[in-house]
Amino acid sequence: MACNNITIARLVFNLIIVICTISCSQQTTKIKTASSDPNILLIVADDLGYTDLGCYGSEIKTPNIDQLANEGIRFTDFHTAPTCSPSRAMLLSGVNNHLNGYGTMEGDWASNQKGAKGYEGYLNFDIVPFPKLLQDHDYHTSIVGKWHQALPVSKKELWPYNRGFDQSFCLAQGGAGHFFDKQPLLPSMKEAFYFENNTKIEHLPKDFYSTEYYTQKTISYIHESTKLKQPFFTFLSFTAPHWPLQVKDEYLDLYKGKYNNGYEDLAYQRLTNAIKKGVIQKNATLPSLPKDITPWNELSEKEKKTKTKTMEIYAAMIERLDYHVGRVIDYLKAINQYDNTMIVLISDNGIEGNSILNYKNTRQWVDQTFDNSYENIGKKDSYILLGKEWAYAGSIPFKYYKAFSTEGGVRCPMIIKPPLSHSSTKNMVYDKFVSIKDLAPTFLEIANVDFPANNTYNHKKIHPIEGVSLLNIMNSSNAVAHHESTAHVWELYGRIGIRKGFWKANKMEKPFGSGKWELYNLKTDISEQNDIAAEAPEIIKEMKNIWKEYEERNNVILPNTPTAYDNK
Repeated sequence: MACNNITIARLVFNLIIVICTISCSQQTTKIKTASSDPNILLIVADDLGYTDLGCYGSEIKTPNIDQLANEGIRFTDFHTAPTCSPSRAMLLSGVNNHLNGYGTMEGDWASNQKGAKGYEGYLNFDIVPFPKLLQDHDYHTSIVGKWHQALPVSKKELWPYNRGFDQSFCLAQGGAGHFFDKQPLLPSMKEAFYFENNTKIEHLPKDFYSTEYYTQKTISYIHESTKLKQPFFTFLSFTAPHWPLQVKDEYLDLYKGKYNNGYEDLAYQRLTNAIKKGVIQKNATLPSLPKDITPWNELSEKEKKTKTKTMEIYAAMIERLDYHVGRVIDYLKAINQYDNTMIVLISDNGIEGNSILNYKNTRQWVDQTFDNSYENIGKKDSYILLGKEWAYAGSIPFKYYKAFSTEGGVRCPMIIKPPLSHSSTKNMVYDKFVSIKDLAPTFLEIANVDFPANNTYNHKKIHPIEGVSLLNIMNSSNAVAHHESTAHVWELYGRIGIRKGFWKANKMEKPFGSGKWELYNLKTDISEQNDIAAEAPEIIKEMKNIWKEYEERNNVILPNTPTAYDNK
């Protein structure tokens, strides 16, 4: 009955959208952009796991996102940075995080990184954000939701309105409570900091819920672009399903009872379904439960009950995110712009499995501020994190999760629904390596915008884009973005990952690594379980040389003190 009510509500709401659009625009359905340039809609989900979408093997209902996949391309080897702000900086610049200002997360510098170039803690001015280049070429540019590219948050020159966006409604920080009371993510933040264009928002609407409100604001900005008869680039930057896990009361029970069999059972189901969907290779096996996770059958009934409800809320957040993605799709169809719009949906890093409660007195703040009783889990005054147990299932079959350079931290879902003018394929699964740095050049090429000549913008030298355009992939699953001989490197919090072809080298301190270089063959061991470094000394030597060259070229400073994600 609840699902039927939701469906009816969706139909009614969509009818209202169409009626209001026609009324406000006077025959909006006939509006065309002033040129043939395609529109671009970029959607980023926050901390979404690789198998959290139906089209990637999930049991969570995501019909709208699944339909985008049916009309476009699912990528199975798409890589981000290990955490959110470095990923978003790479996304906006096409440049690696050690050059664009995010050698580490802002506010989480080790003592030897503070004040260093490349570690500014904001999207620095040695790059030009691609939305600025689109704006220079008559695109109407807008962003709604999480920004996370500015510290201090009050410094307006770092806000999107001054970095290439005509319109912006943003949360400055990396997260917040999802409701209207501007609940901060951490006690050090004091309050959630929102702004619109160049003005700080003092009061959110009383009915504010992040996913819902961001969607409505996105629709309003797209509506503005149609009135201006400009092609648009719109960045819908959700904060869901980032912690704290919260949904409106009417959706608390959407997945009640769904996860009673525990995380090991869910991991098995997810892997089985992902293989059937073609997004995980057929020879993948279920990795053993990590040693720091208690088997489900050894938990107390109280522990099972709490963990089950936590996962129910997480799933509900994702289903509601999908619903609101559907609202934007419906609006694009109502104004006759869906076929002329490239839609890209990604996660910004691996699923969240860390606990931030031991960071700078956070646990005490949570205990004193929130009601985390079983009955209150998921409500606006609760503060719940997913946990490493469900993250194990959500990142299956990959190793670890957010904040790690293993595949579980950096391999993410990506879907591209091309405009009709740039695609001859549907429901394609693309299994070759691509990077988040590839999106900036892809957007520029589809908009027919060149990167500044001689890597100079406004008479200032800037870093060239490192990524490559993915447009050729839209017509052929055999197209190659990056040759197998190309090396790709990640480093964050001193955790190093190197990918070259099917070889993956990692170096991490205990307890998550050996402290030495490890080597894995992803063709036969996608879960990074069997270290074969001792059997391949020449490959390890090559990987070390790749790291040394990268470290020197990008002025990498490995941290000398613990960070927020030291997992202790």
